[in-house]
Amino acid sequence: MSDQAPRSAENGVPQEDLLERILEASNLNAAYKRVRANKGAPGIDGMSVEEFTEFAREHMPRLARQMREGRYKPAAVRRVWIPKPNGEERPLGIPTVLDRVVQQAVAQVLGPIFDVDFSDESFGYRPGRRAGDAVERIRERSQSGYAWGVECDLKSFFDVVNHDLLMRRIGLKVKDKRVMRLLGKYLRAGVRHEDGTVERTPRGIPQGGPLSPLLANIMLDPLDKLIEAMGLPFVRYADDFLVMAKRKSEARTAMDELRRFVECELKLLVNEDKTRVAPLGECEFLGFVVRGKRIRVCEKARKRFRFRIRQETSRRKGISMESRLATLRRYCVGWFHYFKIGFLYKDARAWDGWIRRRIRMCYWKMWKLPRKRRRMLIRLGVDPSAVKMASRSRKRYWRLSSHPFVRFALSNAWLEEQGVPSLSKLWIAFRYKGQGQT
Repeated sequence: MSDQAPRSAENGVPQEDLLERILEASNLNAAYKRVRANKGAPGIDGMSVEEFTEFAREHMPRLARQMREGRYKPAAVRRVWIPKPNGEERPLGIPTVLDRVVQQAVAQVLGPIFDVDFSDESFGYRPGRRAGDAVERIRERSQSGYAWGVECDLKSFFDVVNHDLLMRRIGLKVKDKRVMRLLGKYLRAGVRHEDGTVERTPRGIPQGGPLSPLLANIMLDPLDKLIEAMGLPFVRYADDFLVMAKRKSEARTAMDELRRFVECELKLLVNEDKTRVAPLGECEFLGFVVRGKRIRVCEKARKRFRFRIRQETSRRKGISMESRLATLRRYCVGWFHYFKIGFLYKDARAWDGWIRRRIRMCYWKMWKLPRKRRRMLIRLGVDPSAVKMASRSRKRYWRLSSHPFVRFALSNAWLEEQGVPSLSKLWIAFRYKGQGQT
């Protein structure tokens, strides 16, 4: 690596050498390890995470030189659509692996510079902070007499961020013009759709890249400072935030001021359908509701869980049972670790029974032919003289999944051996051992 420029600072703000710090081999290596751990799909060039090592060995010195000289041009992000339970779709932009590594390297250097001045009430995508910590903060405030909440939703936040305002905020701390140019290029890289057309991005932050969370926090930090100046407690996680007040009139005043600031100063949009003043116990935040000392999973999060389980256990999903169970297990374990602070044991037991029944339904569908069903039931311990009635039944798959012979053959213990997850066991491990299973 070439000699680095001397590091200088003015009032504690790093100056000209930021790009050199970003392109240090140790920082790039750490960024690649992070990207590799997150896996993810290829970008528009089709390169996988595994293929990047050989590519970087051959091309990274040249690409780093282009970045120093301001000649590097990021690739457009690949547009994909993520389905929502309500039937709508959420846009996601997938950068190439190279751009993900570079963005991660930038975030690792700029993150600490900005994080030190972020509000203590900002919890999203910050070291040592989790969504559960934000919800716990709400519970603390609710015990201090804050009975009203302002639920404020920013409409299509990542799609409408004003680039000029964002770059101005970044420029208050970043004085390396090469880094500023690189950030500007990433913001304007564009989006390539499935039909090959490339859409310009004169505004917005593409969701899906490692830089997006940091840029979102930088953009919304002035909002945090405004709420702090109001003297009201609040919590924010990325573009989701909840302001608390002791009186309804205070909450209404706060909502009006927030709407004005968001739309006039930040040039963002307030979703009027999802912005409201309500009793704190009726406010939903990050999938939770807080009622007094109790934290519970909200109804929308429960519906999303059941929707996803139905997707993964659909009879029409033509995948192997091993692959199905592996995906189901990853989802259930991840879901539990996120929602465990508000999840009840009785719900875990009820959902376990429902999940096992859906898996039995999948097995019954997979066996399909009467002779195979007979063979499998006998192999799993059902009396051969009693098998015929179940194996040749014309009842629907869902109804047969609760048949006594099917439940006996595909017992809870047998399903657990196959890898069917158990939310109740995760709950017990968390409550009584301090950790969940993995």
